[in-house]
Amino acid sequence: MWGRRAAQAVVADEPAPLPGIGPQDLIGIIDIGSNSVRLVVYRGLTRTPPVIFNEKVMAGLGRGLAANGKLSRASMDSAVAALARFALLARDMDVAVLRVVATAAVREASNARAFIDRVRDTCGLEIETISGEAEARGAALGVIAGIPDADGVVGDLGGGSLELIRVHGGEAHERVSLPIGSLRLDAVRKQSPRALGQFIKKALDTVDWVAAGKDKPFYTVGGSWRALAQLHMHLTDCPLRVVQQYRMDARVPARLVRTLARIDPKSLKALPNFSSSRAPSLPGAAMLLSAAVKRLDSSEVIASANGLREGLLYAQLSPAQQREDPLLAATRAEGERQGRFPEHGDLLFHWMDGLFRGRGEPPGDARIRMATCLLSDVAWRAHPDFRAERGFDFALHGNWVAVTAAERAMIAAGLYACFGGDFGNRDVEIMHALADAPALARARTWGLALRLGQRLTGGTAAPLTASTLHRDGDALVLSLDPAHAPLYGEAVTRRLKTLAQALGLEPEFRAA
Repeated sequence: MWGRRAAQAVVADEPAPLPGIGPQDLIGIIDIGSNSVRLVVYRGLTRTPPVIFNEKVMAGLGRGLAANGKLSRASMDSAVAALARFALLARDMDVAVLRVVATAAVREASNARAFIDRVRDTCGLEIETISGEAEARGAALGVIAGIPDADGVVGDLGGGSLELIRVHGGEAHERVSLPIGSLRLDAVRKQSPRALGQFIKKALDTVDWVAAGKDKPFYTVGGSWRALAQLHMHLTDCPLRVVQQYRMDARVPARLVRTLARIDPKSLKALPNFSSSRAPSLPGAAMLLSAAVKRLDSSEVIASANGLREGLLYAQLSPAQQREDPLLAATRAEGERQGRFPEHGDLLFHWMDGLFRGRGEPPGDARIRMATCLLSDVAWRAHPDFRAERGFDFALHGNWVAVTAAERAMIAAGLYACFGGDFGNRDVEIMHALADAPALARARTWGLALRLGQRLTGGTAAPLTASTLHRDGDALVLSLDPAHAPLYGEAVTRRLKTLAQALGLEPEFRAA
C-alpha cells in the first residue's frame, strides 16, 4: 500500500482492505507477476470503475526460479525500472491509493526480501506478497465481477502458477494453486512435448474436486489464455474481437494445440491486438488448457478479461454494490458522463415499458433494453451525420461486462435506430453475424421508441410524465395532457408513425 506500512516479505492470506475513497479518487493497482509488471489506474471504487491508465512491462521475474529458486539480477533490474516509472506516474496522476501486489515469483523466491527492500528504497513502494489462496480468490472474484452468474471453474494462468477455483452463486469455493505457470510450461516444453504432457498431468491429478467442474464452463484468466482466445478469433474470422465472455467449444483447446504445432511463431506477431511477447508461451498454455478442460470434463471455455486486479477491487465493495448489475451500472455511468439529461434513460425505459413487457418479451430483453435506454444520449456531441455510427460503435465495442456478443449487437441496433441510422448501411452488417433477425428487430423498435421520446421531450422530464405510450387494440397511442398537447408537432408525428409501422400498428394521437 502506498506509504502506509513498511515493505514486507511475509505472505498475506488476504490482501489488506482499501481505505475509504471518494467517487472521483483514483485507485492504482500494480500487479507484480511472474511474467509481467502492470499498473492499472481506476476512477472511484464503484461496481464498474472506468480504467484511465493501463501499462505493462514483461519483466519475466519468474524465469530464473526453476534454475536456482532466485529472481535473476536482470529481471529484477527490469522490474525495478518499471516500478520506478509507475510510482512517478501514480504521483503525477495524484492517485489516492496505490496498491502493489506480488504473486508467485516473489512469493517463492529465496531472494524476495532483497527485491522488496530494493523496491522500497528505490521506488518508495511497499509490496504486499499475497498467498496462492488469496491470489486464487482474487482471480475468482474478478471473474464474478464481470460474469455475476458464473458457475463453473476459474483457471488463472500466470507466469509462475495456475490457480483453479470453483465459482458458484457469486462466491469462490474450492481452490488450489499449482506450480505450473506459463514460464514453467515453456521451460518444460523445450525439453520435450512428452515431458510437458507428464508435467501437466502430474499437477492436475492432485486436484481432488474435479467432479465439481463436470459439464460446467471453464473460465480462463491470464495473458497467455487471452492470447489463445485472440488466436481463435483470428482463425475463425470472428466478427467481434472482444475477449470478455468469448466462448469456445470444449474441443477447441485440443485443436489449438495441433494448430500451434504447425504454425510459424513469427506469423503470430502479425495478428491484430496480439502481444508478440506471449507467442512463446502459447503452445504450453494450449496444452494446459486442453488438459484442464479434459480433466474437469468442462462444457465449454469462456474467456474473462477480468482477473486478480478487478477481484481486489470487487472485494472492497459493499454487499449492496456487489449485487448491482455491472452492465447497468456501467451504462448508467456512461449515460451520466456523456448525456445531457442524466435521469432521461430511466424515464424513457418506464415510458415505453408497456409496449414490450408482458407482450412476449423474451427473458433478459428488459435488461438489455434498459442498457440501451441509459445510453440513448451518448452520441449527441457527434456531428449529426455520424451520430448513428457513433452510438453503434460505442455500444458494440464499449468496455462492458456481463453481456454477450448478441446482446452487444442488440444494444448497438437500438442506438443505431435511436440516432436515425440506415439499416441498409453495409458498415453495420456485423450485427447480423452476432444476433438473430428477430432479436435485432426487437432492438430496432426500442430505438424507434427512444427516437420518438427524445423528439417529443427535447430531453426534458416533464413531457414524459405528462404523456403515455401504449397499445390500444391495433393502435399505437401517444397521449399527452392538454397542457402539453402542443408538443405533438410534425417531427413527432413522423416518428410515431415510423414506430407504429415497425410494431404493425396504426399511429394515433390523443390529448387527454
